[in-house]
Amino acid sequence: MESSILKIQDYSVRRGDFLLEKINLSINKNEIFAILGKSGAGKTVLLESIAGIYPPTEGVILLNDRNVRSIPFQKRNIGFVYQDYGLFPHMSVRNNISYGLKMRGCSKKEIDEKTENMLDLFSIRHIASQFPKKISGGECQRAALARALVLEPELLLMDEPFAALDYSTKKKMYSELIKIHKKFSCTIIFVTHDFSEAQLLADRIGIILDGSLKAVVKSENLMDEHYSEEIDIFLGRI
Repeated sequence: MESSILKIQDYSVRRGDFLLEKINLSINKNEIFAILGKSGAGKTVLLESIAGIYPPTEGVILLNDRNVRSIPFQKRNIGFVYQDYGLFPHMSVRNNISYGLKMRGCSKKEIDEKTENMLDLFSIRHIASQFPKKISGGECQRAALARALVLEPELLLMDEPFAALDYSTKKKMYSELIKIHKKFSCTIIFVTHDFSEAQLLADRIGIILDGSLKAVVKSENLMDEHYSEEIDIFLGRI
């Protein structure tokens, strides 16, 4: 029987005029889960809610059976990679990667060892002293992943991580993600609007439309299941 790392129970949150409403979802340990939907559907709000950023209007999000918002931010053991990568522009790639370790109060030896390991793992040693604005999108993506994974998170959240990459780089990063999942044994939740990307990478897919989670399906069944009219329209089947 698979065990859950994350449980979302009747979760609602309002952000301005937008309402993410009555979300119920359970994510298994070591699963790759895709949140699929079009722009403005609430994908990023849900991802940020999982990270514990927003106080809910109602409901709760449990990380290992604890309310995520009751856990101090630095102890949530969650990595987050934003669509724009979120690298600190005034820091080199090396310093971006080591930043979280420094905030945790790790020793210089541990910081240096783990940072150097990440530079090698993601093949970005050649840009270690470069600043984000001087490197390519693919290199920024690798640096952002290295910064998140150096802290060995139990849960990795990724907001449209491949949207800004060209086709060739995107394909390479798909392979990187699979390798990351195997090496770090972490649960991965990523946001996408790309059907094929969700099917290729995820174990299961959650379809979100207009702030509501409409369906959760196994990735291989995405285009085979029978859904409501609004989901079939979204999937291009009507």
